[in-house]
Amino acid sequence: LKLRAISFSNNSSYLPPLRCPAVAHFEPRDGSPECYLIHGGRTPNNELSSSLYMLSVDSRGCNRKVTLQCQEKELVGDVPCARYGHTLSVIHSRGKTACVLFGGRSYMPSSERTTENWNSVVDCPPQVFLIDLEFGCSSAHTLPELTDGQSFHVALAREDCVYFLGGHILSSDCRPPRLIRLRVELLLGSPVITCTVLQEGLSITSAITSSVGYNEYIIFGGYQSETQKRMECTYIGLDDVGVHMEPREPPQWTSEISHSRTWFGGSLGKGSALFAVPSEGNPTPPDAYHFYQVNFQKEPDGEASTQGCSQESTDFEDSAPLEDSEELYFGREPHELEDSSDGEGATYNEEDEEDESQTGYWVKCCLSCQVDPNT
Repeated sequence: LKLRAISFSNNSSYLPPLRCPAVAHFEPRDGSPECYLIHGGRTPNNELSSSLYMLSVDSRGCNRKVTLQCQEKELVGDVPCARYGHTLSVIHSRGKTACVLFGGRSYMPSSERTTENWNSVVDCPPQVFLIDLEFGCSSAHTLPELTDGQSFHVALAREDCVYFLGGHILSSDCRPPRLIRLRVELLLGSPVITCTVLQEGLSITSAITSSVGYNEYIIFGGYQSETQKRMECTYIGLDDVGVHMEPREPPQWTSEISHSRTWFGGSLGKGSALFAVPSEGNPTPPDAYHFYQVNFQKEPDGEASTQGCSQESTDFEDSAPLEDSEELYFGREPHELEDSSDGEGATYNEEDEEDESQTGYWVKCCLSCQVDPNT
């Protein structure tokens, strides 16, 4: 596992390190560039963020140099309070696009905080926020079907519907196996929101979702109780009828995974996911984490199946510390990643980070590289 620093454009906003923010992938649509939306999260100082950031590619030069742009989006109207453990989803309805924000936890109101419970958190009210990205307008909606706040759930969006699966209710300390479908019609004037609560979901929190096809997902990881990880895998398909869930055979988990107390990670796209298991022992092992990549690929008949779990490198030299947040992957074709991978014998040259827009040059990737400068 090799981590490289990413540079930001000069006009970027400062993006603090965040734990448990809500992350949504905004795919290119109607001329809008691909970007990631990041809202909320906890900072290293245990403060909660209420900011909404838009992360996109500013430029992509040669030699794999990528420059990102981070812009903070100012919200007006019913602005959601600072929170973490919530979800942010992108929906499309009647030619319009909006974001659906739901759930999360925040600190107790200042009027209720005392010295003893100063750092106590509570579930946010069970409100649904609709955010117009073009104008930054946010509106809060209270639905009678949503009676409890929840956190660390899974949100899957398809066109004008969002499905909320699992989650933890702090007030009752439970993980109800319910499934919530939220349909949003972006009509002229006020939107129409329809909510349906189903009792056919999963009792799970902090799960990892990996896409294995168009509106098809595999859910694995997470927890089914405070002290027990969920070792099963579940296939979920979304279509015009609704949501379909089927159990899937899990990979052969290694002993480190089976006996660990915590695990976290995120989707890598294309039916693949990366997750980490903290090393345990006294004294603490030199390798802070064990890394695993799990692949869910489709069989010829279209049925998704697990392809095993492989342990990757645990070399943390010159690498930034990991947080338990989602993976951010900007679109590149698989062959581009393969052609630009750091093979054996490849070294990283800081001089390569100079501006390539003015001059061009050749860089040999390995000793056996056959490059003809005259071609």
